[in-house]
Amino acid sequence: MSVFLCTRDGDVVALRRDDHSWAAEPVLEAAGAQCVATDGTRVLVGTRGAGAHLSRDDGGRFEPVDLPERDVFSVAIGPADGALYAGTEPSRLFVARDGGAFTELEALQDIPSRPRWSFPPRPWTHHVRWIAPDPHRAERLLVGIELGGVMRSDDGGATFSDHRPGAKLDAHQLAWHPLAPSRAYQAAGDGAAWSRDGGETWATADAGRDRGYCWALAVDPDDPDRWYVSAASGPGAAHAGGERARGRLYRWDAGHWQRLALPDETMPYALAATNGDLLVGTSDGRVLRSGDRGGRFEDTGVRVASISAMAAPR
Repeated sequence: MSVFLCTRDGDVVALRRDDHSWAAEPVLEAAGAQCVATDGTRVLVGTRGAGAHLSRDDGGRFEPVDLPERDVFSVAIGPADGALYAGTEPSRLFVARDGGAFTELEALQDIPSRPRWSFPPRPWTHHVRWIAPDPHRAERLLVGIELGGVMRSDDGGATFSDHRPGAKLDAHQLAWHPLAPSRAYQAAGDGAAWSRDGGETWATADAGRDRGYCWALAVDPDDPDRWYVSAASGPGAAHAGGERARGRLYRWDAGHWQRLALPDETMPYALAATNGDLLVGTSDGRVLRSGDRGGRFEDTGVRVASISAMAAPR
């Protein structure tokens, strides 16, 4: 099993573990890597300026993907049907099914709120920040727009409903639970939220957290009532990069957030829960591991450039 990291240097790094240690191996260098998704064999990477790249052999070799937009801010692989997704800036959404070419899901352009979407650092544009295909229903899809909210499709992207009631507008990450149908989660710049009805409606989940700007998200694969977010005091603290970024990690338990003890307050910029491990990729290039749901963390010894994204097979 490989876990894939994107770094602020634009590289993709494969993180692998043997019986005794963890090792990091560059698999795609100087690509402008922005985001990554994997299903255990295929690895899909989105870049700033160079479109997307796909590996079919666990990161051994990558090939360019033909897309009409070059700035790819989000990628996903559908757990239910294996479809490949790519979201771009400006906000366009593409899908490739059954090994075919990527085609645009043009219904995203028809959402009534679209004229109001705007990314504050570059207010003339916006992007698809996250794509979350439902693992239980291939035709259901959540799409997070930064900044515009959470859009939902029940027909594979043929149509989309507008921003969902109760969801946060400054969408950063979305997730479904692998075992609990209809349970979905959101981390956003304006807080956190979750849904129990397939993303139709959402409830705020902010109690007990002393940092409001949520960024990374992971769910406990064994317990739909336990999930994790990283958060900072604001975007400046979260995205400062390297050792200057500051943030905290929280676990939702018993109806409120509990802060988890990390070695320091370097921003936990990327999270993944896989094979009984909770992995934390930090903004200063470390990977931390917990085998007890965040009770205690150990340093894997991996050192790479500032980590900006992480993906692990389910």
